[in-house]
Amino acid sequence: MRLTKFLVNSDRALDGTTKIALTGVSLNKNTTTSCRIECALHDPSGNQVATHRDTLHFNGETVATLSWGVKINNPQLWWPKQWGDQPLYTAQCNASTDAGLSDQTPSTKFGIRTVTSTLDKKHNDTTFFVNNKPFQVLGAGYSSDMFLRFDEEKLRTQFQYVLDMGLNTVRLEGKMEQPFLYDLADQMGIMILAGWECCDKWEGWSYNDATGPDSKWTDPDYSIANNSMLHEAAMMQAHPSILGFLVGSDYWPDDRATEVYTKALAAYSWDTPIIASAAQTGAPALLGNSGMKMAGPYDWVPPIYWYNDSQTDLGSAGGFGSELGAGVGTPELGSLKKFLSTDELDDLWKKESKDKGLYHQTKNSSVFYNRSLYNDALYARYAPPTSLQDYLIKAQMADYEATRSQFEAYLSRWSTALTRPATGAIYWMLNNAWPSLHWNLFDYYLHPGGSFFGAKSALGSLQTPVYDYSDHSVYLVDRRLHSSPSESLSRTIEIEVIGLDGKIITKANANATTQLNSSHKITSIPALANVTDVVLLRLRLLSVSKEVLSRNVYWLAPNPDVLKWDDSPWYYTPVTSYANFTSLNHMATADLAITTRGSNTLVLQNNGAIPAVFVRLNLVDGAGEDVLPVTWSDNYFSLWPGEKMEVEAKYAQHAGDVRVEVSGKNVKAGVVELSKGGY
Repeated sequence: MRLTKFLVNSDRALDGTTKIALTGVSLNKNTTTSCRIECALHDPSGNQVATHRDTLHFNGETVATLSWGVKINNPQLWWPKQWGDQPLYTAQCNASTDAGLSDQTPSTKFGIRTVTSTLDKKHNDTTFFVNNKPFQVLGAGYSSDMFLRFDEEKLRTQFQYVLDMGLNTVRLEGKMEQPFLYDLADQMGIMILAGWECCDKWEGWSYNDATGPDSKWTDPDYSIANNSMLHEAAMMQAHPSILGFLVGSDYWPDDRATEVYTKALAAYSWDTPIIASAAQTGAPALLGNSGMKMAGPYDWVPPIYWYNDSQTDLGSAGGFGSELGAGVGTPELGSLKKFLSTDELDDLWKKESKDKGLYHQTKNSSVFYNRSLYNDALYARYAPPTSLQDYLIKAQMADYEATRSQFEAYLSRWSTALTRPATGAIYWMLNNAWPSLHWNLFDYYLHPGGSFFGAKSALGSLQTPVYDYSDHSVYLVDRRLHSSPSESLSRTIEIEVIGLDGKIITKANANATTQLNSSHKITSIPALANVTDVVLLRLRLLSVSKEVLSRNVYWLAPNPDVLKWDDSPWYYTPVTSYANFTSLNHMATADLAITTRGSNTLVLQNNGAIPAVFVRLNLVDGAGEDVLPVTWSDNYFSLWPGEKMEVEAKYAQHAGDVRVEVSGKNVKAGVVELSKGGY
């Protein structure tokens, strides 16, 4: 006799009512007629909170199943990281017979929480709910290693980066990895939106011409699909981090496959949302519309792109974007040197190579094989690069503004008062399967760059002001679910615009009351409509006690990027006129002083009258090699004249003697020895 299936219902009721299911299999028919079952549930502190004794009767059959409900008093609810704690309960059962046979289930950890979703029928938009609270999905698409090597510590670092940026969700497509991933997500409070893969046999339907005739499903494929779905359901079912499962990606499964998938999930008491696909191309009758859009972009678009409320069927903020982004993620020099030759490094920045196909972009038949769209914008907006270093700082600035604007636009449109709230965005992508030149928020070597800190600028603080590129307005975003009883919700947004010479153009304060789990427009900055050169905008959010809750700096051009929406193919929207940031190349050098405190803190002071724009900090060892992974409290930031900032770096203590390389748009390059003085 053996116990083969042990389930803790994934829809744990919020009052603590939890369903347990257990299946036993007799080794030989009729040799075991019944067995005693003893089960125990323990709370997150290890205290026993419930027990159950029962008898599993086989009645001449080889399989027997029993289930029961358990009521946990005063249950501790599991929440996504930004909303609360992640308490995990444990359930385990033992079986024994009079004949001396025995077996036991492994300990199963679970969290008490619910996940549901609704579909707005007017716009066909999905909204997720966690513990009955509307949950705006802000995540990115995860990629397994190219050779499917699984490294627990690397995954832990990647998930820590996810939280450091302020993301709350990771999407898996096709590569569901190992149980450790879900255990870690449970512990860290990261939601997982899993699902099958696009562009291959998984979508070999008669209505999908892209896969070709040899990929169309036959009878054995449905059997494989059933076993595959059963396997994934068994691995994921108990985990509170599961947000749902996408049974299709670019295309929805046919009716037969849909029935196979849903029955397999039901066999494991699957109670989180089952989504037909990640796109609006179609849907099976059994599941209905997915409520997700997948209309790009995947290549470069300007920040203003995300704020066009009339174009929300494309990538602009509105509804649920299942995979979208400006295609950025340029690695920094230390990483580039690990996988590019000298000639390939030259190809990145030299004018004659601007449109050249690049091996580390994608395959040569893809529209993404070169950086033409990206480079056209970079050259026009920031001026043609004069060196590799010049190219990289311009690229990091472009990547920073591209990712920040995407997430901030979705943040600003998270309000039930809007006609079409922005319910979710999955940035494409979180990481790369191999060393790549785009589509990441941190590179293959775990080096966070401009795209990382652009995302962190938008999401790293749960309360933040957001600038709307389309109409010069300012929103106040509060992603929290709760505030302390004694906390005042009154806020002040400090608004200051200066020229590149450091002179003040406009300065104002806007008073507001923050709204939990929501965003709303507070004010506008009319002076920005009249600027004639590049300016810097700083927004600071202050509490009643004048504590700085968040801080954002934008570089803005007098002329906005102009898009030709009607000519948008599936992966970008053409730009007919670019914003002009070339004045940044002619700034005077900032007077930046840096001292250290301890082994991981820098104190930066701008002592001059000129702003220090886009200060970059890079941690290296004695040989000049990047020290990775590293978590910076802030990076790629700009300092106002007279402004002071403390920045902390967290890294492995076994790294030995470390230094910080300092550079920036108008900052003298130098090196700071941590714990050994200044700059």
